[in-house]
Amino acid sequence: MSALLTPRRMSLLQGVYYTITGLWPLLSMDTFLAVTGPKTDLWLVRTVALLITAIGIALLIAAKRNEANFSITILAVASAASLAWVDAYYALTGVIWPVYLLDTFPEVALIIGWLLAHWFERR
Repeated sequence: MSALLTPRRMSLLQGVYYTITGLWPLLSMDTFLAVTGPKTDLWLVRTVALLITAIGIALLIAAKRNEANFSITILAVASAASLAWVDAYYALTGVIWPVYLLDTFPEVALIIGWLLAHWFERR
C-alpha cells in the first residue's frame, strides 16, 4: 500500500479530479445544471469552477515535477476539506441539492490519502 500512496501520486490523483470537475461547468453548463440543480448566479459557478481548475492544474504540475511538498499538501488538503464542508453543510441544510453530498466522499478520501501518503513516506 505504501508504494501506491505517495505525495506525488496523491497530487496527480487530486489534480486530475479537480481539473475534470472544474472544467465540467465551463465546458457544459447545461449538463452541470442538470445534475447539480438550477443556479441563479452562474458567474459564481464559473468562478468556483475556474478556482478548482487552477488548483487542479497546480497539483498536476507539482506531480509532474515531483514537487508535492508541504505547500502543495496544504493546498490539497485545505481545498478538499473546504469543498467537503461546503458540500455537506449546504446540502444537509437544503441550500443546495443533495447530490452535492456525493462529492464529500472523494474529498474525504483525498484528505485521508494525503495523510496516509505522508505517514508512509516518514516510515
